[in-house]
Amino acid sequence: MTTEEKPANEEAVQTPVKAKSAKSRSYFYGAAMVAAIGMFVYVGGSVGTDMVRQVIGNSKGADQVMVTALMLNIALILLIWRRTTELSGEVDVYRKAEVRAQHLAITDPLTNLYNRRAIKDKTTELSARAARRGKSVAFLMVDLDGFKKINDLYGHDVGDQLLREAADRMREVVPPSSIVARLGGDEFGICMVFEPEYPETVDRVAEDLVEILARPVTIADTDQTVTGSIGISRPEFDCDSIDQLIRRADIALYAAKKNGRNGFSWFENGMEVELRTRNTLEADIRAAIPNDEFVPYFEQQINLETGKLVGFEMLARWVSPTRGLIPPDEFIPVAEETGMIGDLSMGIIRKALLEAKDWDPSLTVSVNISPVQLKDPWLAQKLVKLLVETGYPANRLEVEITESSLFKNLSLAQSIVGSLKNQGIQIALDDFGTGYSSLAHLRALPFDRIKIDRSFVSSMLDNAESEAIVNAIAGLGASLAVPITAEGIEDETVIAKLHELGCSKGQGWHYGQPMSIEQTRRLLADYGLLVGKAKPHKKKANKPKSGDDKDDKKVANG
Repeated sequence: MTTEEKPANEEAVQTPVKAKSAKSRSYFYGAAMVAAIGMFVYVGGSVGTDMVRQVIGNSKGADQVMVTALMLNIALILLIWRRTTELSGEVDVYRKAEVRAQHLAITDPLTNLYNRRAIKDKTTELSARAARRGKSVAFLMVDLDGFKKINDLYGHDVGDQLLREAADRMREVVPPSSIVARLGGDEFGICMVFEPEYPETVDRVAEDLVEILARPVTIADTDQTVTGSIGISRPEFDCDSIDQLIRRADIALYAAKKNGRNGFSWFENGMEVELRTRNTLEADIRAAIPNDEFVPYFEQQINLETGKLVGFEMLARWVSPTRGLIPPDEFIPVAEETGMIGDLSMGIIRKALLEAKDWDPSLTVSVNISPVQLKDPWLAQKLVKLLVETGYPANRLEVEITESSLFKNLSLAQSIVGSLKNQGIQIALDDFGTGYSSLAHLRALPFDRIKIDRSFVSSMLDNAESEAIVNAIAGLGASLAVPITAEGIEDETVIAKLHELGCSKGQGWHYGQPMSIEQTRRLLADYGLLVGKAKPHKKKANKPKSGDDKDDKKVANG
């Protein structure tokens, strides 16, 4: 419960109790008034009769006791009347307060929309009214993309301002009969009526919502932009309850975010199956980390001039007792999204360094760092700690950073890269040409190597644009005196061209598939590159077997 909701909820609970107490007292005073009036009639009648008799001479006068009782009775009636009048005003105040408390109980105080508590009942009511008129309802789950960044950057007051602005914009777009609610944080729910035969009506509303939410908002004299992702569901397709309708909209929202945000998706049955599969995968990953099921695989890196093996790039694999060998593109995105990537990555790197410390000192190991890990200000210290614990030399370790991750937080990346460089660790800029890097980034960060993305290398002989990009990157490396590694070498014909351009190292399936620890150990033993083994004898780097699946090349890059 937020601080802004707590007082409203307390009032919603306490006001009906006070109103009930006031009503009970009003009933008591009403009954007392009736009794007092009855007594007045009785006593007044007796006194009146005595006074009439005195006038006609048939009595000595009214009984003094009865007169006194009559006066007291009149005073009691006046007192009760006054208290009843006051209590009536008090009941009226509490009645108004009760109405306000009921409003607060179902309203979000920040945006004045309905709250999560009310959305189910209001949607049920709207759905019932729509059904009586032969219409249907659609439930839209709306989430603001980028809200957390602005909230963290400018503070909660600005975040509240942004939420109010978003609420006002949504009111402008949705049909007047719609239910609009803030479900919590930056998530909103909308229930709208539409003709079942024309779902495109809902599409138009969703498009308008996406468009109006993406308009800049002026904050602190600057224009800030957030976008909206929307999931939509409707009850006609095997939907048994309002709870299920809302849950399906939430599932569709997840799909909209997965598809790139700033858009909308309708719920489809396959989404629910996919979400269950994804949740099962997440649970299995969470269990697999302490069970030590993630292992390093190694891809050879070759000196393009001499053809000698000079190192390996470490790639992540998951050896599951139930799922088998799982490539990284299946589990890395989930690990990044759930925050497990740090523990997972460090565990694999530890295993790789323990293995590689027994290799020939001429061999290096390259490890990939996730963009999510690059947000960790303690990343450099964690890597250095691994070096100390495993005894692996810092100068034989190369850390690869994707250029897209630099765009998100350059200052933190500079700090991390600087700390790693101070320890003697080499830094490579990975997947160059696919993201946002510029010459400014290359000047700001002291990279020891640039890696050309495999998509350009593998197609450079068939695609003039890819060849031009490879030529440009190679020329850039030469002008900056930064060595170039070419990824994705798939056949021998491209090697001479890459060497001619000045690429010093290469890797790819032409030299062999990524290998397990045992396979790598056997290869190094054959070359005499294990510590204490014989000197290497003349042998070419491994070639892929003829039965290799070419479609798995993306997996090999981990």
